[in-house]
Amino acid sequence: MKAGAGLFIASLVWLLLGTAAAFFHPFSLVWFLSIVCLLPFIILDGLFLALLSDNLEVERTISPALTQGITHQVVLRIRKNGKGFLPFRILLFDLYPPSMKCVVFPALLDRRQLQDGELQFEYPIQPLERGKWQFQGLELLFSSPLRFWQRRISRPCPSHGRTYPDFNKIKTSAGDIRGILERTGLKNIRKRGQGMEFMSLREFQEGDSIRAIDWRATSRNRQSDGRQKVIVREYQEEQDQQVLILLDTGYRLHRREGDALQFDSALGAVILLAYAALKHGDSIAAGAFGNTDLWLPPRKGIRSFPVLINGLYDLQSAPVPSSPFSALEDALKRLHRRTFIILVSNFREEDGESLSWILKRIEKRHLLLLVSLREQEAEDIAHRQPATPDEGLETAAAFSYLNARRRLYRLWEHSGLLTLETSSAHLSGALINRYLEVKRSGKL
Repeated sequence: MKAGAGLFIASLVWLLLGTAAAFFHPFSLVWFLSIVCLLPFIILDGLFLALLSDNLEVERTISPALTQGITHQVVLRIRKNGKGFLPFRILLFDLYPPSMKCVVFPALLDRRQLQDGELQFEYPIQPLERGKWQFQGLELLFSSPLRFWQRRISRPCPSHGRTYPDFNKIKTSAGDIRGILERTGLKNIRKRGQGMEFMSLREFQEGDSIRAIDWRATSRNRQSDGRQKVIVREYQEEQDQQVLILLDTGYRLHRREGDALQFDSALGAVILLAYAALKHGDSIAAGAFGNTDLWLPPRKGIRSFPVLINGLYDLQSAPVPSSPFSALEDALKRLHRRTFIILVSNFREEDGESLSWILKRIEKRHLLLLVSLREQEAEDIAHRQPATPDEGLETAAAFSYLNARRRLYRLWEHSGLLTLETSSAHLSGALINRYLEVKRSGKL
């Protein structure tokens, strides 16, 4: 037990009376009588709380899968077990994880509802970080009738689960890849011919390419009135190809833009791309390097998407070194068939030399796409009008830095390497667009 608010107030009044008695002798008797009269009430109040039976049971209900940044509801059911008196005042403290936001506690419970049987207490909570979480328990603070004492009761009520990125858009697509493409602002332009698998024959329609005409099938398709139907071949993107996504978890993407890190945007885009690739019939492998070394072997089929999410959802970036060269070298040892490798990072001028010789090894067996996120802060500094000499030096340095990056990307493109530079806000759409372009081009 510990002292309550009533005991602090009574002690303060008694000390004030003692101070008055030190200067005015008539107050001495009042001071003495006050402690004589108050002390039995303090003792009895404490005995009542100490002997009060702990007859409350608590149960927590919360979804084991939460979404980052979305408010969820937690339900606490508090029941009175058996007979006995209840405390005159009950405060509730739920020991929620530090990765979640809640402004409800301490909460005052309605004693009358508990007297009738069960009390249901519901409160909102918002996960702020991805990863695993666990509620350690909860605490109840009982107050004595006269509020002189308080008693803290702990309840081991564990709950655990995981916080995922916001996948509502993926879940509401109803398993249709077109839903995702529409949400990311993409246009699924149909193409027939090179790099495509034959799907079926159909009648020629306006807008079809002459190259798609199947002349042999057309010559056999003559109607009874003598008219000739033109038949075209219809193709679809090749399936059962392998895609590897490598994600940098080091300092390169550990840069805040707005309310989120570049890494968080990159992780969401990578998961969305993986979903699109699985829906297109490709097998997906994933890896991470830098702060976390991770390798998820290739999996095929939309049913493997939850496995992929559970492997990537809790990845976190940190200001630690990361090496795209080492990540590619390790990936080459693991890959046994031609693969479309997508490396998401933030490439700079110094990466040109380290990657130059390994790119030749990759080109022989695989197809590589280097995805680099723009640094919005550097672009803002490079395009501002400097007002002081120091700002002028910063602007010149930022301009030189961005130009060096662009030269590196142009050099890679001239050598036949696929590159993509975009902002965090447009990464998802740009990444899926490039993936679809590669599939339609037949480069795999």
